Order: sequence, then structure tokens, then C-alpha cells
Amino acid sequence: MRKKTLTVLSVLMCLVLVAMLLGACTSTAEEAGVKAPLKIGMSTPSTGVVAEKGSPMGHANVDCIKYINEELGGVDGHQIDALWLDNGYDASKAVTIVNRFVDEDCLLFTVASSGMMTAMMGIANENELSGFAAFSSPNLTQPPQHIYGQTPDYGDDWAAFAKYYMDNIWKGPGKPKMALHLLNNSTGAGARMAAEAGAEDLGIEIDFKNWVFEHPATTSSETTSLTTLPDDIDVLYISSTPAPTAIVIKSAVELGMYPGITIACGHAGFTSELVELGGADIVEGVYGVYPTVNWGDDVPAMAKMTEYCQKYHPGDYGNMDYIVSWAQSLIAVEILRLAVENAGADNLTPQVVEAQGLKKLKNFDVGGLHGPVSYTPGDNRLSKSVRVFRIDDGVLEPITGWVEAPFINYE
Repeated sequence: MRKKTLTVLSVLMCLVLVAMLLGACTSTAEEAGVKAPLKIGMSTPSTGVVAEKGSPMGHANVDCIKYINEELGGVDGHQIDALWLDNGYDASKAVTIVNRFVDEDCLLFTVASSGMMTAMMGIANENELSGFAAFSSPNLTQPPQHIYGQTPDYGDDWAAFAKYYMDNIWKGPGKPKMALHLLNNSTGAGARMAAEAGAEDLGIEIDFKNWVFEHPATTSSETTSLTTLPDDIDVLYISSTPAPTAIVIKSAVELGMYPGITIACGHAGFTSELVELGGADIVEGVYGVYPTVNWGDDVPAMAKMTEYCQKYHPGDYGNMDYIVSWAQSLIAVEILRLAVENAGADNLTPQVVEAQGLKKLKNFDVGGLHGPVSYTPGDNRLSKSVRVFRIDDGVLEPITGWVEAPFINYE
């Protein structure tokens, strides 16, 4: 019995000693000026069926946080501890990931896609953990809760292109006939919502029963769906990711529909990967909407972003998805900076970061990479500007300046 008592006492003494040592280490670190890190969650579909988008986006997040920590010293001396996780464009994995963000006390989180944020948002809203998606859909932000869209959503894309088309391309009498080809998740649903809300006012005819199609991310041909369209269709609008977008366009070419009709894409599918996957000759003349500048544009953040991209992930150079995720990381860090400034680093919780950081964003300039970022009560889109592009000689060329996407109330 005495031996057992001594063993217990020994264990207790060891625990006390460990606690004293940890306390001493903490005091020493504080005296040395080392500050506690600020933890955020980040998730991209870097593998799986949309890896052509998710991989460069994940690289950009990691590269930008490396730049912030190593060259800028983090936020007020606090390093950014980014818990980056690959969701594989799998909803079940996304749910596991957001639960981990909650359990590991992340102060906020970022996601690449609307589809994965759709899977995460219920848990995030329930736990009052704010997050924002690089690419969003109206279902994420309406009604407004704790989820935000970094850029204009897929509905805004459709509205911006539809107005451009009516003002600059359509020359015929009567109403142009438009068909929609949509990814079978929130990426496609957002475009449909906007078309249902705005086509009639813009003077565009869409037969929502017969001219609207859904496809999976793994589609290999869409000739069957396209053959059901009338011969006098004028516009085919695609809201999808690059690989299926390329398949839809190839199918239209095989059927002799294109060139001939106008084809346009929402920003989820409109990147340099579309040219690679579809072939420059196939996608020549295709229009698209995208919320960032082009590589090489003369904006303040371009040089540093280009330096890191070419040093660590040179294969991503030229892909605009890298740009939007670099900007995403800049926004996340600015939210933390504002929260530290307004509330103090020792007082940070997810709720404080949202109230004193995210909701204090006002005209934050992401180095000119996309439109200014602001929180507007009732409108959880943070940036509200897009540009219309066209593919010319295999290059995505902007053909408009920044177009502000007005708020569309879907409720």
C-alpha cells in the first residue's frame, strides 16, 4: 500500500514540475516578445473532380500566409497559424473539416467553393464561426448569417453577362433565346436563381422547363442534352467548373452549334484551365465573367504574388484562381488585424473576430487584385465588382472595366 502511495505521489510531483516548467517557458516566451499565434481554417478541393481549380487555390492560400508570416511578421507580431485541409470536393469531408475548425478553436475560416461551403454552413452558423467562400452562391449569403462571399456570386455573374450581352452583342429583333447548362450543385443553382429573377426584365427568353440542363462534375459528353435545343437558340450560358465547361463547349462544337451561337461562362469555369482542357481553337471567342485582374496587370500586389507563385508553384502562373485565393488570404489577415486593433489579441473569439474584424471591413484594397472589400449590413458579399472577358488567341482578355453587381434579393 505504501509503495502504491509513493507511486501516486511521484506522478503528482512530476505533473507539478511539468506545469511549473511550462509556466516558466510561457513567461520566458512572453518576456522575449513572442506572441501567441492566431489560428484560422482554410479548405480547398485540391484533389478530386475539381482539382484543376482547387489545387492552385490551395497553393495560393499557403503561399500568401507564408509571405504574411515571414516577410510581414504576421499580425502585430502574431504569426498566422493556418490549418489548411483538402476537402476533395466531397461534402462529407467538408463536414468533418468544419467540425475540426470548431473543435480546434479557429477564429474564422475560408473555403474555395460554394458547394463545399454549402455543406459546412449549417455547422458554422450554429457555432457562430464566420467564414467566407472565394466563389459563392446566393444560398450562402441569403438570409445573411455568419457566412460571406468573397466575390460576387454566380447569380451576379449571370446578371453582369446578360446585361453586357443585351447592350453590346444582341442585334436581332425581339428577344434573344438563352439556354443554361449548370453544374448540379450551388454553382449552377446560383445562375438559375438570377436568370429566373432577371431574364424577363432584361428582355431575354428562357424556357426554364426545356432549355435548362444540369450536369455532374464528371460528365463526359453533353451532345444528348444540347440536341434538344431549338435551332434558333442564341446564347448558351454555362455555370460550372473548368472540366465540365470544356465538355459542354466541345459538345456544342461537335453538333455545329458553335461557332454560331454566343457561349458565355460564369467565373467558376472561366480560367486558363478551360483553355488547356478545351483546346484554344475550341474555346476561341467564348465569353466569361471573372472577379479579378489578369496576371501581369499593373496593380500593387502583383509583383509579390508573382514572386511567390513562380518560386513555389510555377505551374500555377497564369491561372486566375491563384489570384483569387491570394486575395482571400489577404482578406482573412486584414480581418484578424482589425479584430486585434479593435478588441485586443487576448480577447479574440470567433464572435469577436466577426464583429470587430469582418464587420469592420471598409473599402479594403486587396492590392488591386479585385474590387474593394467592404461589409454592408444585409449584403454578405464582401466584394461586388466583376469584369467581362473573352478568349482571344487562347488568352482570357478583359473587354470591360469593373462592373458593379447590384444586390439581388432572392428572399
